[in-house]
Formats: sequence, C-alpha cells, structure tokens
Amino acid sequence: MADFVNMKKAGNSISYGKIFGVLAGILLVLIVIFNTFISVDSGHSGIVTTFGKVNEAVLPEGLHAKIPFVQQVVMMDNRVLKAEAQCTSASKDLQTVATTIALNYRVSPSSSANLYKNVGVDFQNTIVIPSIQDSVKAVTAKFTAEGLIANRQSVGEQMKEAVAEKLDNYGLQVEIFNIVDFQFSDEFNAAIEAKQTAEQNALKAEQDLERIKVEAQQKIEQAKAEAEAYKLKSEQITNEMIIMEYISKWDGKLPTITSDNSMMFDVNSILEQAQLNSAQVNP
Repeated sequence: MADFVNMKKAGNSISYGKIFGVLAGILLVLIVIFNTFISVDSGHSGIVTTFGKVNEAVLPEGLHAKIPFVQQVVMMDNRVLKAEAQCTSASKDLQTVATTIALNYRVSPSSSANLYKNVGVDFQNTIVIPSIQDSVKAVTAKFTAEGLIANRQSVGEQMKEAVAEKLDNYGLQVEIFNIVDFQFSDEFNAAIEAKQTAEQNALKAEQDLERIKVEAQQKIEQAKAEAEAYKLKSEQITNEMIIMEYISKWDGKLPTITSDNSMMFDVNSILEQAQLNSAQVNP
C-alpha cells in the first residue's frame, strides 16, 4: 500500500514537471518572438545596435525583424523638435544683452545613426543649446545695442545661418529661428527713452517752426493781396467819378450859406434880390 502511494506521488511529480516544462517552453518561445520583431513608430527611425555597436543601417517606419537578445533598437524622433535657449552676451558698444531664442529643428533620418553614435539621445542639451548660445554671442558682437533693435530681422537671419551651419554637421536641420526677446540693462533703457524724448521734442519744435513760417508767409501774401486790391481801387477812382457820385447824391439845392473866407453870404437872399431887381428893370 505504501509503495502504491509513493508511486502515485512520483507520477504526479513527473506530470507537474512536464506541465511546467511545457509552460516554460511556451513562454520562452513568446519571448523570442517578441524580441525578434520591432515596430518603428511614425515620425521615428530605428537605430540598430548589435551588442552595443551601432549599425549604419537605419530602420524606417514599420515592422522589422532583428536578432533576439543580440540586437537592440533605439528610437530616434525625426519630427520637428523645439528648443528654447537663454543667452547673455555683449554688443559692439559693450552693452549687456539678454536674448531669448526659440528654435524649431528636426533630426535627419539618414543621419540618425551617426548622431546617436557620436552624441547620444540628449543631443539638444549637448549640441543644440550650446550652438544657439555661441551663434548669438558671435552675431551680437557685430552690432551696437541700438543696431540690434533697429536691425532685428537682419540680426535674426545671421543668427539662424550661424546655428544652421553648426547643426548641419550633425545632421540636424533648422526649420524656424525666432528671437523671442532682447533685454538690456536699466541704464541703457533709460538712455534710449531719454533719446527718444529728445528726438520727439526736437521734431515738435521743428514742426512748430515750420508752421510759424507758413503762417507768416500766409500773412505776407494776404497783405500783398490787400495792398494790390487797394491800389487797383485807387486807380479806378477819377475826378469824373467823384463829380458823378456827388451829382447822383445832390438834391438840386444850392448851399444856403457860403463864404469867401472873410464874409458870410446868404445865397438865397442874393438870388431873391437879383430877381426883384430884374422885375423892376423889365416891368
């Protein structure tokens, strides 16, 4: 009886061992299968390493096979990436300039393997940010502080070209370069504000002077016109016009009293006396 029980236990142990072995085999096969295929996501490229050594071939988007446990695939993002850098530099006239730059760039798929091999995945902090800062300092030194403000577009283009030249060596392509902000010292800002105020005051004074000149010229022209009109009017007034004007206003009566500067005469009385004498002479 004891031998039968022992044989049964031994049989159960063999059965459990077979089941465990089968499950382990299935699990191993699944692990091998999962490690044999790799899917590269859209917008990415796959960097294949064999025992840590980077292969030159880059896997494009889609499903690919690899040697399980021997090869590994590192995903490289080839979509547009953004970097923002802060840079403090000096202008040509030795003014301190704090600049904020926003850069959009992407990793070229064909250069992904070399970038990973030479730099790694933290290329933004290793290459991009330092390249931006170095380029900003080099271009800023070519302009005065006022020149940076007045020629902002030209400054941005030169900075973009400098950054693009540096990043191109690593297979990084510059898409968009923007100068977000220029910041200057408080002293410089105060000097700029004072200069602008002085220029505005000078412009206002110049405009006021021009206005005064125009108004004075207008008065001169007006006086000339009035004088010319008066002259023409004077030339048109003649003795005949005066007599005609007087006649048009005369009521037909002679002056009642006149004088020869020594005596006063009553004209009407003299005329009446003359008529009386005429009547006596010619009854």
